[in-house]
Amino acid sequence: MNPNEHGKRVSSLFDNIATWYDFLNHFLSLGQDIYWRYRLVRTLRTGSTGAVLDLAAGTLDVSREILRRHPTLRILSMDFSRAMLCSGKKKVVSQPAIFPVQADGRALPLPDGCVDTVTIAFGIRNILPRSEAYSEILRVLAPGGRLCILEFGTGQARIWQGAYNFYLGKVLPRIGRFFSKNPEAYQYLADTILAFPNASALAKELRDAGFDQVGYQALSSGIVYIHVAQKPS
Repeated sequence: MNPNEHGKRVSSLFDNIATWYDFLNHFLSLGQDIYWRYRLVRTLRTGSTGAVLDLAAGTLDVSREILRRHPTLRILSMDFSRAMLCSGKKKVVSQPAIFPVQADGRALPLPDGCVDTVTIAFGIRNILPRSEAYSEILRVLAPGGRLCILEFGTGQARIWQGAYNFYLGKVLPRIGRFFSKNPEAYQYLADTILAFPNASALAKELRDAGFDQVGYQALSSGIVYIHVAQKPS
């Protein structure tokens, strides 16, 4: 599947589960997703642009957490799925500092150096090739700006003596199928987690793409990681 076809498939999958997305996020993570987003936003860096790009913004929960912690910022919230953004817009009608825009992470409709931080939560897995997304993120970041990624660790690592791996491969798709009536979406989620690079490999990708000061931290025993990288000054 070429990258454009992959992007259309991903957009369609998320369009189809948009109405269930928030509920399933909370349910399937036992509420830990709220804490994970909080930790992601703590890594954000502000600067002279006064703006942040929340890429793969989905239903805008990360955007809302950014605004809660940094009420003077402007937040550009971009996602490939129109239905996800439309679902999220209902939550931000009284927050004009959040600007939802449908966009492809490989071709951002933004000028060079216009944001101080790019956040992306559970979205970098869905962009292929990732190198094109990294290039665009570097372009729109101001010098010294920061990329903050929240992403699942690879499901190839045994977590909680294999209990998480069983949950990921067997339980997650069945729960998602029951609630969303879209078995493909949550099988896709499990498959992409299993195939995703481990934390050190992703850090190498970021360095190879041109970022520096790359680091990462495990949360919840390595179920998720926060990766932070900087555009060179």
